[in-house]
Amino acid sequence: MHRARFLVVVLVAFLAMTAIIVVRALMPAEDGAMMRGERVMAVAVAGVPEVEFADIVEALGTARANETVTITARVTDTISRINFESGQQVEAGAILVELTDTEEAAGLAEARTTLREAQRDLTRATDLVARAVVPQSRLDEATAVVERARARVSSIEAQLADRIVRAPFAGIVGLREVSLGGLVRPGDAIARLDDASLIKLDFTVPERFLSVVSAGMQIAARTSAYPDEVFTGAIAQVDSRIDPVTRSVTIRAEIENSDSRLLPGQLMTVEVRRDERRRPAVPGSALTRYLDQTFVYVVEERADGMFARQRTISLGRRSGQMVEVLDGLQAGDRIITEGVHRIRDGSEVRITRELRLDAGGVVAGTAGAGGEAAQ
Repeated sequence: MHRARFLVVVLVAFLAMTAIIVVRALMPAEDGAMMRGERVMAVAVAGVPEVEFADIVEALGTARANETVTITARVTDTISRINFESGQQVEAGAILVELTDTEEAAGLAEARTTLREAQRDLTRATDLVARAVVPQSRLDEATAVVERARARVSSIEAQLADRIVRAPFAGIVGLREVSLGGLVRPGDAIARLDDASLIKLDFTVPERFLSVVSAGMQIAARTSAYPDEVFTGAIAQVDSRIDPVTRSVTIRAEIENSDSRLLPGQLMTVEVRRDERRRPAVPGSALTRYLDQTFVYVVEERADGMFARQRTISLGRRSGQMVEVLDGLQAGDRIITEGVHRIRDGSEVRITRELRLDAGGVVAGTAGAGGEAAQ
């Protein structure tokens, strides 16, 4: 009895399944697709842009002033006058510090008096020799006295000049290290003077990059002081030697710094750009991968609708959110950028958003048919 009931239940279930299959076969194609769970997928699309790419060598560098010097005295003496303030811009030849020169000033006055007397004696001797009153030797002696007196004046003037400390070039004076009346000796630091109108950025790269860097190549540098700004410059020199310990070569780039925002000693990250080129690019969100192959979905417009077509592409470098396409796409092709993991090759799609791409990724979006504008 129980076995007969079981057979009846199985027979009813079989007849129900058969009826469902027959009904699905007889329904219109669109309703049949909905019964099978297939539906038109809502996607966002964008045109493939051309983006600038480059092979980049990265390094850390230290900013240096175009010219820098520690201001010191040439002689030992006390400071009688200070003519600068810390952080002041000075011109080449400007007097920064004057040392006490009382003794030298008195000696100079005496030497100049002696020179004047010698010159008068030379004038008299010249006249007497012309009249044959005195021999030629008298004129020679007077001439020698004048020359010795003139040399004495020049010597004392040089000593006085050593007591005046001047700026060797135009620049910004650093922190003052001395005070009025202080005793300074040769080698004692008075202040530092930097010409930072041009920054020399020194950095090192491994020797394997020696063949790809050369003078004239453009560089981009960043510093934590200005995290959102890029400072551009060019390589000026490549060192003539490779460090035998680190196996690296030092490279010097130059960056214009007329606004004096960069300071000597700053740590900067450097990018050396080479092989610059413009190539089609796609955002990472548009990519799908299977084993060692990479795909994108290109929108194919047909009379009966829009369909997703899988296309194999070859990738190059990544720049931000965008990836370089070496082969498989052309600029202007429309690709699916959102919803790629819900579709397969040949799926019918409905565009809900039209996006615009640039080097930074998605920059704008507008509503497509049946969709809303991107926020």
